[in-house]
Parts: sequence; structure tokens; C-alpha cells
Amino acid sequence: MHHTIAVVIPAFNSASTISAAIDSALTQSTPPDEVIVVDDGSTDATAEIIRSFGNKVKLLLQSNQGSAVARQTGTDAA
Repeated sequence: MHHTIAVVIPAFNSASTISAAIDSALTQSTPPDEVIVVDDGSTDATAEIIRSFGNKVKLLLQSNQGSAVARQTGTDAA
């Protein structure tokens, strides 16, 4: 049985930290099958930074609903 690994990262106004979080997920000893970042209504450059990773990261945008909802949105997408 093959298991897949999905990393879900909720983000809100995370421009200063999101690159490090994504880089960490992508460079694990067992790489994930997908990295999903849920931008929870950021008003800074978070989405643009996420987009700079190209097709290595799936970006989901939603209005600000809190980290629990963002995590669930990402989990549902995985």
C-alpha cells in the first residue's frame, strides 16, 4: 500500500516566514507528494511569495476565517 504525504500550511500575513515554511516542507528527508498553502485573507505579500514557488506548491485563497478553517480547507483539498 502506497501512502501519500500532503503538507498543509495555513498562512495569514506570513510574508516574513512563509518561504522558510515552504522550503522546510519541500526539503524533508521524505518529500511530500503535495504542499498546499491556504492564504487565509492576507493583506501583505504572502500570496505573491507562495506563487513564486510555481507548481511545487498549491495555493488556495480564502477570506479570513482563522487557522482552524484554513487547515480544514487544506485538508479537504488534499
